[in-house]
Amino acid sequence: TKLEMPTINLDGEVTVLATVPEVVEALESCAMTWQKLISTALEEQLKKVPQGNGPLAEVDLWRERNSTLSALTEQIKLPEVQKVLEILQEAESEHSGDLQIVLSDLRKHHAEALDNVKFLSTLERHLKNLTYGTGFNVVLDTIPSLMNALRMVWLISRHYNKDESMVPLMERIAWEISTRVYKVVDLHTLFKDDRAAAKKKIAEAKSTLEEWKKCYFAVRAQIEASGREQHWEFDRKRLFEKTDYMTSVCQDLYDILQVVIEEFYNIFGPELKVVTGNPKRVDDLLRRVNGLISPMEELTFDPFSIKSAYDWKLMMEEFREEVSVKNVKQIFVQNLKDPPLYKNHPPVAGAIYWSRSLFYRIKHTIIRFQEVEELLAGERGKEVKQIYLQVAKRMKEYEDQKYSQWRDGTEQILPLLLKNTLLTSSVTEEPVTTKKNVRFIVNFSPILQEIIIETKYMEQLGFPVPEIARYVALQEEKYLRYTNRLKNMLDHYHKLMGTLNEAETKLLDDHIQELWRVFKSGHRRLNWNSLGIGDFIVRCMRAIRKFESLVHQIHNHSEDISNKLLFIESTNLFKFPLSKNGDELPEAKEFFEYVKCERAKDVAHMVRKYSAIPQLLIKVEGRVANTNTGKSPKLTSYYAYWENRIYQVLTQLIVKNLQAFNAAVLANVPLFQTEAILSVPEIILQPDASEIDKMTVQCIRDCAEVTKHFVRWMHGTCLECPPQHVDEDEVITFSFYSDVSQNPLIIEQAVLITQNVHKLMASLSKYSNQWKRYHLLWKLDKGAVMERLGAEKPACVTFDEELQFYMKVAQEVTQQPLIKDEQFIRLQLAPLAYMVQENAKGWVISLGKLLNESAREELFSLQEEIQVGIFSL
Repeated sequence: TKLEMPTINLDGEVTVLATVPEVVEALESCAMTWQKLISTALEEQLKKVPQGNGPLAEVDLWRERNSTLSALTEQIKLPEVQKVLEILQEAESEHSGDLQIVLSDLRKHHAEALDNVKFLSTLERHLKNLTYGTGFNVVLDTIPSLMNALRMVWLISRHYNKDESMVPLMERIAWEISTRVYKVVDLHTLFKDDRAAAKKKIAEAKSTLEEWKKCYFAVRAQIEASGREQHWEFDRKRLFEKTDYMTSVCQDLYDILQVVIEEFYNIFGPELKVVTGNPKRVDDLLRRVNGLISPMEELTFDPFSIKSAYDWKLMMEEFREEVSVKNVKQIFVQNLKDPPLYKNHPPVAGAIYWSRSLFYRIKHTIIRFQEVEELLAGERGKEVKQIYLQVAKRMKEYEDQKYSQWRDGTEQILPLLLKNTLLTSSVTEEPVTTKKNVRFIVNFSPILQEIIIETKYMEQLGFPVPEIARYVALQEEKYLRYTNRLKNMLDHYHKLMGTLNEAETKLLDDHIQELWRVFKSGHRRLNWNSLGIGDFIVRCMRAIRKFESLVHQIHNHSEDISNKLLFIESTNLFKFPLSKNGDELPEAKEFFEYVKCERAKDVAHMVRKYSAIPQLLIKVEGRVANTNTGKSPKLTSYYAYWENRIYQVLTQLIVKNLQAFNAAVLANVPLFQTEAILSVPEIILQPDASEIDKMTVQCIRDCAEVTKHFVRWMHGTCLECPPQHVDEDEVITFSFYSDVSQNPLIIEQAVLITQNVHKLMASLSKYSNQWKRYHLLWKLDKGAVMERLGAEKPACVTFDEELQFYMKVAQEVTQQPLIKDEQFIRLQLAPLAYMVQENAKGWVISLGKLLNESAREELFSLQEEIQVGIFSL
């Protein structure tokens, strides 16, 4: 559109021209023409609508409007036009105001068009991908980016920040997505494709439709979470009604393909042809399967149209019902031999329940068919009904067969099961060395329990049951009570037997036999038809309680004996004296004497504990054999058991004590002390190594000989052996010493302790011999040395050197360590140091005396010389 310029000459000043009537009149005419032209152009643009339903049509509309309005705007900016406007305004022409109103509208609409083109350009790439992109993968990738771009437009744009502008644009995007799905999912060709490919195509189409809604709500949530942007409260029906409906149709199509691919084609595949050996029959079944989807390919309505929703729903119901009937038939045929059972259902009644549940499923389907007349009226409806009748008949035959087999079997086996004895016994896999291995079991057959359950369910299913089965089922509570009481009784018995060791089992052999005699009628005579079952259980429980009381009494005595043996085993046979005054330790002899005395006290306590054991065994004898002799033949093995336990305890007592003593020997904690002394010409320990070795060996021997105080019992009794007189003067007492002392562990520990003490004494001797470096102090003959020095008459310097040497030795000795702690012995070096120091001082005194005498002689000689000189003068 082009504005027509005025023909009148406009040269000159605006103020001058505005006063010329002819000029003003001509320009007013021109302004009216422009006003009309611009108004017409605006009206035409505002009337225009997008040419198409997609979003790109809206982009094209605004681009065209922007182009047209831009051309007019540019003309208004021309100098000639601007001068006309100025003249009319100066002349205060009434036409000037009207024109300014139109120009204002032009500027407003142009600015809007320019703004919209700018923002829609940011969407254009995404919209083109949506419209022309190859494959659903492009569309799926585009939707999230497009939705985020729409959010930015909503936030910044002055036009698309209102519902009335944004909703139509989103509606067009939804239409474009729906159209893409509609073009790809063509039911006339969909089922002719490869079924897996068709399934993939439907899944992608459904995902695309769902992605549109999902991305919308994701961005909407982001806007709300920001708290700063205006919320999206758009009309959801306009945006999602169509796509939601198409999503549901896609799901239906996917389900159809799932049934055809995953179920029927897998069932009626090549494997079935091989198994059945009847390929023709399988092919016929496959044709029937294909017949399920043939109505989909011959639709007379658009399945994606909401207007056709009822027709589509009707067709899907027909498909599902037909599939349901055929599915039930297939499930029934496949699981006939091993039907899936509900929890707690018995095998036969459970199988009938399963068959009936399948029947009710297809019966429900047929009833639904009947409610919609047009479903059963057609050929397909009649075919479904025929399949239903065939399956129902087959199911009825299956039920009757199952019931007949159960009834006949029950009538035959039930009387035999009721004749089973109440109990049966079994032997564990271990060798039958004692009665402890024998276990009793409640002999109530699981088959009998199953028959009771089957009978109840059969009656619930409406089948007549045999009289004997009904009688047994009515007695179920009684049988359950009996079996529970018997089981509890036997659990009590087995638990009680489990507390007995082999010696106790042999000890109680007669009492166990007596208990078994009570059990005997339960696994020999009484059966599940018997009337005396309750009385039998009472007798058994009474006998078990009596036996339990006896066992508890024996265990109490056994525990007392074990406590006494534990006391003996835990006794410390090496109790050491405490140091007297801090660092002062006892001498070796004093140490070993203390250990011996303390041990004697403890042995007296131990022997008292040991001597009390026979009295406890005599009490056991009283309970078991009703005698109190201490030598009952019935307790022979029990006496032997405890005597063996005593031997083990005494062995452990000695082994553990020797191990503890050896640990004390090796520990760096001194327990007693020995001294190093000078016994010219040698340095010796007092007591010496051999004496300490002897004391150690004696201490070890005394420890082992503790067992001599434990006198053995006479064979087959718990009575101590009296001393045996071999000769007139020799008396032998049979004790555990002869056996315990020969134990290899004890011998090994004794040797080890002796070796360790010997090594320690050698180490201490070596340490004390370091003082031999002063041996010249006591090895040289002091008198001879002094006589030689006196004859030589050495200078004073020589005397001084000798004196300094011995005084230094005396001082050095006082600075040496006077205590050496090594392992469990403290070596006292003070006596040795004192004697070395005294020897050094002796040399100093002798040298001083010699020096004194030499000096006196020199003095007297000098005095004589002086006197001789005076007299000669």
